[in-house]
Amino acid sequence: MDTTHDTQHSARTISGTPLAGRVAVVTGASSGIGEATALRLAGLGAKVALMARRGDRLDEVEDRVRADGGTALALPTDVTDRAAVLAAADRVTEELGRADLVFANAGVQLISPITDLATADWDAQIDLNVKGVMNTIQAFVPSLEAAAAEGRSADLIMTSSIAAVRILEGFQVYSATKAYVAQLTRLLRTELGRKGIRVGVVEPGMVDTELPDHVTDPAASKLMADLIERIDVLSSEDVAETVAFMSAVPKHVNLTEITILPTEQVI
Repeated sequence: MDTTHDTQHSARTISGTPLAGRVAVVTGASSGIGEATALRLAGLGAKVALMARRGDRLDEVEDRVRADGGTALALPTDVTDRAAVLAAADRVTEELGRADLVFANAGVQLISPITDLATADWDAQIDLNVKGVMNTIQAFVPSLEAAAAEGRSADLIMTSSIAAVRILEGFQVYSATKAYVAQLTRLLRTELGRKGIRVGVVEPGMVDTELPDHVTDPAASKLMADLIERIDVLSSEDVAETVAFMSAVPKHVNLTEITILPTEQVI
């Protein structure tokens, strides 16, 4: 689940440039968790490929990375378009080098009772949250395999949600897509872990992002609004720091599943 909430918290716990020499790919990098993670990975030394549909927003993120002395490549890409993702992967290799850190984060949250039969919303969530992740995996797993074979750290990290394991009214399709991602991570690790590729998933609770702007169901909107009134929710930077930590630990350490909740969130 995600929402909008002002925060002054500083999430940074890692210092230096532990990701120097690495090439990171972040999908959904134009806002929220993706943007914050791209900026943080770049700040820790990685070259970062930025992927999302909104090219103007990606250009702004790219400019911010470069203004801070980092390296970024904006690649306007719809991850539901397999050919476009494969083409973007080729550009990453050509312009930044072989990707060894992939954060498959792009997603959408469209909440409504199943009886509304909002099939366009169902399709949008399945296309982005499931098929978009699979397209990203197809495009970048070969690079991760090559990096691991060279003895380097290789990370595939995905964004799920606490909604994957909680029973939340109106979240049926969204929750199912995030459960898919969580289970996929477990299954991929059994195969890719043997090859030296770390596979992990982050499962955030209430986070300060724009995802809820697309929520029109009154019950779901009230659930989020009520929680905001009562608790101090997470920032995108909190999740970004977690992804950075997962990537920066020694390569024989795989943090496989991390649930990130506001301290006061109990649902």
